[in-house]
Amino acid sequence: MNRDESLRALDSRDPWDVLVIGGGASGLGAAVDAAARGYRTVLLEQHDFAKGTSSRSTKLIHGGVRYLKQGNLSLVLESLRERGRLLRNAPHLVSRLPFIVPVHRSWEKLYYGLGLKAYDGLSGRWSLGPSRVISREETLQHLPTVAANELRGGVRYFDGQFDDARLAICLAQTLSDLGGVALNYAPVLRFLKDNDRITDVVARDAESGNDFEVRARSVINATGVFTDAVRRLDDAGATPLITASRGAHIVVDRSFLPGDSALMVPETTDGRVLFAIPWHEHVVIGTTDSATDELSNEPHPFATEIEFLIENAARYLTKAPGVRDIRSAFAGLRPLVRASTDRRTSKLARDHTIVVSRSGLVTLTGGKWTTYRQMGEDAVNRAAEVGGLERRASATNEMLLHGARLVAGSKESAPTHWRGYGTDAEQLGQWADADPSLAAQLHPRLPYRAVEIVWAARREMARTVEDVLARRTRALFLDARAAIDMAPKVASILGSELGRDANWEREQIAAFTTLAHGYCLE
Repeated sequence: MNRDESLRALDSRDPWDVLVIGGGASGLGAAVDAAARGYRTVLLEQHDFAKGTSSRSTKLIHGGVRYLKQGNLSLVLESLRERGRLLRNAPHLVSRLPFIVPVHRSWEKLYYGLGLKAYDGLSGRWSLGPSRVISREETLQHLPTVAANELRGGVRYFDGQFDDARLAICLAQTLSDLGGVALNYAPVLRFLKDNDRITDVVARDAESGNDFEVRARSVINATGVFTDAVRRLDDAGATPLITASRGAHIVVDRSFLPGDSALMVPETTDGRVLFAIPWHEHVVIGTTDSATDELSNEPHPFATEIEFLIENAARYLTKAPGVRDIRSAFAGLRPLVRASTDRRTSKLARDHTIVVSRSGLVTLTGGKWTTYRQMGEDAVNRAAEVGGLERRASATNEMLLHGARLVAGSKESAPTHWRGYGTDAEQLGQWADADPSLAAQLHPRLPYRAVEIVWAARREMARTVEDVLARRTRALFLDARAAIDMAPKVASILGSELGRDANWEREQIAAFTTLAHGYCLE
């Protein structure tokens, strides 16, 4: 996957079958589905792949216990089915994880036990294992730091966990493998029309500043919280479709939740589910749900949200995190389809919606990471109709994603997080063996090595220090201060790979340091 090659591919005046705007979960899912059907497919992303919401999730591939409580059985069934497919199609990035709901009253065992048995039942052949009620002693065995006061036991069940940004990069690579083209740093500026139908998209190469046109038979708008902005490029008077919800998370050291399980609190004071989840040898605690009108590529948690997460974590953990314990704090904006004037966004459904404008613009919005594949399939079905494309069935149900066949007998010396590279891990190891300087660890608190920076530049279209430290590695989300420390070395390696000068390196270090301070609380 090479950006210069992607730009050259766009020089063709032959129309593309499907053009997707947006490089997050829904856009990448739609592009992969289209390319897998044999349609000529191109994807344009205004910033970097998964820059927005799709790198800021709670790191779960799940059916949604809360949606079951809300009675949204269709969404739960779809999510559980897609959860199973993702575990099969991307085993290097998605894994099974046990969760425990601590119970403090006798009736809670029955209530949550029955609810999670229903969750099991809906899973059917996609089940990850049966839930069961466990004793107080077993609860403490799996969650050694759970608050023991008045603890009567727990209910243990299974769901999926993943690395969101790495899955996005994997999907972009899969698109490339299928003959499609993905281009980051290419914001769409306007549409060209013939007889009121969209025929071309005008975009800009943000690196060179040059504008270019791409002709397409069908265009899919999959831009998350920026959905309405793209719709207004098509129709200045388009009625708003999206309301945004901000979800905040904090990341702390693994010592706050040792053991083999995640903690799930079914209902907090704001009506949300709260999770404390082991992830990359750290713990992610989240999430909040607050309506917001501020749409940004870099949303930050409010102080009240941090306080809320700390206070709720303290209720359930004996080792309660304080502000000084937080290694990183981040927020994401969820694109929710407007249902009413109700501002309680936790009550709005996470189902996806597809709308087709008079000009033929197909808008895909709503949904969640778990159902990205189904969302993409549905959007491409509509796009094929709108564009008059030859009818072809989706081919992604059982399609393995890039790197999915794990390397058997991989080196014991390979870093454990290299599992996320799948079959590519073998070549990373070969590069590091050939040049020992590339095997160097970049920071003592994080596992990332120099070879991963080189790989990100050559194979994963990383263009900035932020791309590397936020999404190709997860350094910024795991330990913001460590990421700041790593920035000069990353800038040096990346600059060398991209042919940049010392001035560029200094600018990159300064820009990333400013951004990363937004993830630090002190």
